[in-house]
Amino acid sequence: MKKGQILEGVIEKVEFPNKGLVYVAEEDQYVLVKNGIPGQKIRFGINKFKHGRAEGRLLEVLERSPLETREPVCSLFPACGGCMYQTMSYEAQLEMKAEQMKEIIEGALASGHSFVFEGIKASPKEFGYRNKMEFSFGDEYKDGPLSLGLHKKGSTYDILTASDCKLVHEDMTKILTCVLEYFRKLGASHYRKMQHTGYLRHLLLRRGDTTGEILVNLVTTTQETYDLQPLVEKLLALNLDGKIVGVLHILNDSLSDVVQSDETKILYGQDYFYEKLLGLEFKITPFSFFQPNSRGAEVLYSTVRDYIGDIHDMTVFDLFSGTGTIAQVLAPVARQVIGVEIVEEAVEAAKENAARNGLDNCRFIAGDVFKVLDEIEEKPDVIVLDPPRDGIHPKALPKILDYGVDKIVYISCKVTSLARDLEMMQARGYEVVKGVAVDQFCETVHVENIVLLSRQITG
Repeated sequence: MKKGQILEGVIEKVEFPNKGLVYVAEEDQYVLVKNGIPGQKIRFGINKFKHGRAEGRLLEVLERSPLETREPVCSLFPACGGCMYQTMSYEAQLEMKAEQMKEIIEGALASGHSFVFEGIKASPKEFGYRNKMEFSFGDEYKDGPLSLGLHKKGSTYDILTASDCKLVHEDMTKILTCVLEYFRKLGASHYRKMQHTGYLRHLLLRRGDTTGEILVNLVTTTQETYDLQPLVEKLLALNLDGKIVGVLHILNDSLSDVVQSDETKILYGQDYFYEKLLGLEFKITPFSFFQPNSRGAEVLYSTVRDYIGDIHDMTVFDLFSGTGTIAQVLAPVARQVIGVEIVEEAVEAAKENAARNGLDNCRFIAGDVFKVLDEIEEKPDVIVLDPPRDGIHPKALPKILDYGVDKIVYISCKVTSLARDLEMMQARGYEVVKGVAVDQFCETVHVENIVLLSRQITG
């Protein structure tokens, strides 16, 4: 087998995240090919070898999989890499994701140990569930007309206009179309990452699923200047189910392709919106973390509450707490909850949300978990971990485990990071008791995972 070789085969299974395994009989080995569905017969080209394993690029689907029981719901499929599994039934997606989680966690367990796998919980909404989307400005091909949407699969530069994305509410699609038409007529340029020139960067949209409140965030450089008031008027005139409560102009001159603010100007309304979860109300700002699937988050946090059990008269540490959602869900049944989060904006929002919800037994601290733990005088009885995608920093994890709490609930959006952290946790005397997957990201390769760990008494 050599680089550039074109082969055909059937995807036997898909490992997390989105790694298809194709057996090539004449070579008697498996090739890893992304972006496929179990059961598809595909043509692919060998493009690299990693750790002695051949990796290929999908060139063509020759035969559909028996699991593909429905037609695509979006005109961009399969060019857009966002919704890989939309031709599979939702039941088949859930089954595959559950099996992926179960296999990876079992593979991370200490020898002779097992855990209770409780399957997967579905999202209450399969489509139109996302409360946040970051759309990019660009062109669909070099020097083509202005586009606004999502990256073409496998491309760093080409942007497909997301005029009928089914993951978002129709309100977001109407806003995207309005913004794109406005800047096409103006002839405004988009930011080019290699040359560091151009004006339009991103359109960040956030919409409360329960409240219908919408925050429109236009992200540009300072390289050009336009009167944006006519755009605001066009946006406010749109016939929407929800209501635009704020239009912001975010200035960002950083060289890297990251959505951030050097300066934020409020063009209309306010710089926040409200969303409700499990009877609590949350104020959300442009960059504060909040689970992107509001209804799915209710399932997730209800499950966390069940896993944590009776915490009456206990102190709970909610580490990597974001806007303090979990802390506030747990606060009514705990003595006190202390949240730690590195993003200061999120911590301010958490404090305000707790006050709004009448919770006086929540405290939120801004800073790196690794450093902040040295400054907290209280000792936890229970710890909830909800780290970023890459898991917990290897320096911070031992410090967390030093508390020796009896129970830890770990929430992860990347099960391979969770599996890596579980190795150290088990080595320090914790046992994985049970776990469950919660689908927050229907049609995509991602899934949330929750595990309960219990400290084993030795001696």
